[in-house]
Amino acid sequence: MKLLIHDLEEEYLIQLLEHQDNIRIISKNTPIHHCIGCFGCWVKTPAYCVLKDEYMNMAPRIAACEEIILISQCTYGGYSPFVKNVLDRSIGYIHPDFTIREGEMHHKRRYPQRLHMTAHFYGEDLTPEEQSTAADLVQANGLNLDTDKNQVFFYRQPGEMKGRIL
Repeated sequence: MKLLIHDLEEEYLIQLLEHQDNIRIISKNTPIHHCIGCFGCWVKTPAYCVLKDEYMNMAPRIAACEEIILISQCTYGGYSPFVKNVLDRSIGYIHPDFTIREGEMHHKRRYPQRLHMTAHFYGEDLTPEEQSTAADLVQANGLNLDTDKNQVFFYRQPGEMKGRIL
């Protein structure tokens, strides 16, 4: 299964995902509380956020997938506020203990499988610096989540993604 986290308006999403099965969708249409940085998802309720809303079980949702697909407006070389918030609420996916990967200290995986992560950024007049920063961010997130494959794509308009998402 694939997990799609996006900030698109519904009309774009419908155009992009015609006849798609085996995909779970997380959309900005469902209100989300901001991560409060309490690390309760590590110590109080391992893997589950202590904030009781639709996003409290993001870690198990991610663990049930083989790929995370992010669709986000590129905001100053990063994710849109909604996509960033969902990722923040997903920190319980990794374990609080550390390990060394590629000569750097990172959190251990909580779950045995390794994910693919694909990010699709859109935005008018993205500078090369914004694109470079966004690509570096996705690679850094992939290293932290211990993904086995990361891909990053850029588009001027969301409609350009049609046929390229899945």
